[in-house]
Amino acid sequence: MGVLNVTPDSFSDGGRFVEYEKAVKQGYRLAKGGADILDIGGESTRPGSKPLDEEEEIERIIPVIRELGPKIDIPISVDTRKARVAEKALRAGAEMINDTSALRFDERMAGVVREGGVPVVLMHMLGEPETMQAEPRYHDLLGEIIDFFRERVAWAESQGILPEGIILDPGIGFGKSLAEQHNLILLKHLQRFKILGKPLMIGTSRKAFIGRILGLPPQEREEGTMATVAVAILNGANIVRVHEVDRMRRVVQVVDAVVRCPTDGTRP
Repeated sequence: MGVLNVTPDSFSDGGRFVEYEKAVKQGYRLAKGGADILDIGGESTRPGSKPLDEEEEIERIIPVIRELGPKIDIPISVDTRKARVAEKALRAGAEMINDTSALRFDERMAGVVREGGVPVVLMHMLGEPETMQAEPRYHDLLGEIIDFFRERVAWAESQGILPEGIILDPGIGFGKSLAEQHNLILLKHLQRFKILGKPLMIGTSRKAFIGRILGLPPQEREEGTMATVAVAILNGANIVRVHEVDRMRRVVQVVDAVVRCPTDGTRP
């Protein structure tokens, strides 16, 4: 999944693609680079960010979706928490919804997913973007997130959302403590989430925990991102959400080949 942030304030590439022409050009580049899905968002959910007015979010992303939809041969996902934004994005050509609030922010979002008949990503986040990194605490990190997903999946399915269309994202960097190494624990034990029977999406690209390990700014964290992508796939990730697609795709292809190879060298 290639990330296209049409925002002035995203932590990694804020401002680079906020202009329509630049956003469209980047969308083409990500598709050409080998993305399987293009995830377009107009509201930053970086730590400390405030909610964006939905009209402004619509103005940022709908023209880009409308332009790219008919011209690239991969599905477009809309990264939004707002039902009205999602509705307009689906009409403009989007085919998937990536909701960082797991359908909690806007009570109408479940209906939009149901009526659209589209896949939806439910992400775990502790609190809201503005406060999520204010000393996040867990008694049982993995157990609490698994319980959260069980509740959210059950609720989503009770609203008529197709079970096979639900994807889960543990929310790397969203209400996870750097000091407690929550993000590393999630990556190391990602297989635990397979008990839920849903595809897993992981978004580690350029995030702060990589910067903490390497001592590097976001734009210099690609090798660190590659390492986390490899670990995530080995441990069960089905979708990896990244800013740079072309080189990352090569990493994915090799790691995926390892995952899919026979378990040992014996002949039947």
